[in-house]
Amino acid sequence: MLLALFTQSKLIYFQNKIYKMKKIILVIALLIGNINCFAQLKEDSLLIENHYRSFYFKKPSSTNTNSSLIFILHGSGSSGEKMLKYTKKLDSIAEKENLILVYPNGYKNYWNECRKSATSAANLENINENEFFNQLITYFSSHYQINTNHIFAIGYSGGGHMAYKLAMTMPDKIKGITALVASIPDTSNMDCIDLKVALPVMIINGTNDPINPYEGGEINFQGAVLGKVQSTEASFAYWAAINGYEGKPKKEFLPDVNTTDGKKIEKWSYKEKNKPEVILLKVINGKHEHPSDIDIYIEAWNLFKRSIDKK
Repeated sequence: MLLALFTQSKLIYFQNKIYKMKKIILVIALLIGNINCFAQLKEDSLLIENHYRSFYFKKPSSTNTNSSLIFILHGSGSSGEKMLKYTKKLDSIAEKENLILVYPNGYKNYWNECRKSATSAANLENINENEFFNQLITYFSSHYQINTNHIFAIGYSGGGHMAYKLAMTMPDKIKGITALVASIPDTSNMDCIDLKVALPVMIINGTNDPINPYEGGEINFQGAVLGKVQSTEASFAYWAAINGYEGKPKKEFLPDVNTTDGKKIEKWSYKEKNKPEVILLKVINGKHEHPSDIDIYIEAWNLFKRSIDKK
C-alpha cells in the first residue's frame, strides 16, 4: 500500500513537472513568435525630388516570388505605422496569400491627392506622389520580384483620396482600389486628370459621417476646410460608368455581426463578366470610422483577388 502511494505520488510529481515544462516551452515559443513578427517590420525610404519619403512593410519569405503588392494608405495627419493595427487580419494571411503589405508615409503626414482646395504642405508644395509610388513599385519589383499586374491600394480618409488619385492617374500600375470614408472631389475641387480606365473599386462610407458627408459638400477636418466632395452615391455611379455599367445596382444587407452598435451595412454592387466590379458598402448610421461588422481590408483583398482570378 505504501509503495503504491509512493509510486502514485511520484507519478503526479512528474506529471506536474512535465505540465510546467510545457507551459514554459509555450511561453518561449510565443515570445519568439512575437519577436520574429516584430523583426519582420522594416522601414526604408526613397529620395524623391529632394525629399526622403519613408515607408514600412513586412519582409516576405525569401522563397516568395510573384507576390501581390497592396499599399495601405493612412488618413490625413496620421502615418503608415498607425495603420498596422487595422490590418492584423490581412497581415495574418499575407504569407499564405502571397501578399506584401506596404505602409507608405505621406509628406508631413498628408498626401497630395486630387483636392485642389487642400491646404496641407503636400498639396501646397505640389509633392510628386506619382513618382513616389512609381519608385515604390520599382523597389519591390527589384528586391522581391512582385507581380506588377497585381498592385492595389486601400486608403482610409485622406488615404482614400490618395487611392482615388492612383486609380485616376496611374491605372497602368494600380489595378484596383478600396476607399474608406472618402468620396471623389467635386468638379470645382478636382485637381487630377482622370484617365478613366476601368478598375475594380470599392467604397465604404457612413451615412452619419461628420467629416466626409455622405450626401456630399464641404469637408471639414480639424477646422481645415478641404473643399467639396461629391456624394457617396455619385462617387459610386462615377466609377460604375467608367466600368461600363448601366441600370440599377444589386442591393442587399450584409450580416449584422455587431447587433449592439445600431449600424447596418447595405451592399450595392455591379458585377458582370468581363467588367471589373464596383461596390458600395453603405454603413447606415456609420461615422468617420472603420465599420465593426466586417474587416474592410479582408473585403478589399477578396475584391482584388476576384479580379486576379478573372484574368
